[in-house]
Amino acid sequence: MSQTNKGSLIVLSGFSGAGKGTIVKSLLEKYPNYILSISCTTRKPREGEVDGREYFFITEEAFTEKIEKDELLEHARYVDCSYGTPRDFVEKMRNAGRDVILEIEAQGAAIIRMKCPDAILVFIMTPSAQELEKRLTERGTDSPEKIAKRLRRAEEEIKCIPDYDAVIVNDDLDRAVEDVHQAIRVLGWRPCSRQELIRSFAEGLSGINGKRA
Repeated sequence: MSQTNKGSLIVLSGFSGAGKGTIVKSLLEKYPNYILSISCTTRKPREGEVDGREYFFITEEAFTEKIEKDELLEHARYVDCSYGTPRDFVEKMRNAGRDVILEIEAQGAAIIRMKCPDAILVFIMTPSAQELEKRLTERGTDSPEKIAKRLRRAEEEIKCIPDYDAVIVNDDLDRAVEDVHQAIRVLGWRPCSRQELIRSFAEGLSGINGKRA
């Protein structure tokens, strides 16, 4: 967290199959100030997923209604499904001093960057394209057609990586988790992440100098 009372907003993106979900889970277990923003999605739950834990699973109609009411901080389509970040939860947690993690894809990350310039954007990738294909195949949750879609999507996503603040290779999970945590800490020191501190300091200086004039 930054030296102000407001928590950081962290975007974690990555290729499907790169292990970003596992990294997020490890960060939450190891560092108590992190909290995950649960996204809304129109896709069907996978085996073991619970509504309100991994995602809020809603209909396309309900998703459209949230867009119309401006209840989503960002939203995007990914492999034929819609995903979005509830605005109220993120703002409430940041104001309480929590560091909020958004596990979203590149399209949503670009929207967050425009709306929240102080957000920290981290991209997770595998050591090679061959390793990505292997992980997608071995996890056994998608059909060959769906895997092909994810790999084609990765070709689009790789073009967005220069827009991120850090790129972490998930070769060894424990090391990747620590790399992400350290990147977040360092990037939290950027001037754009400390606007409240800088503004408060400037006001204090103005007051002191006004009295000494």
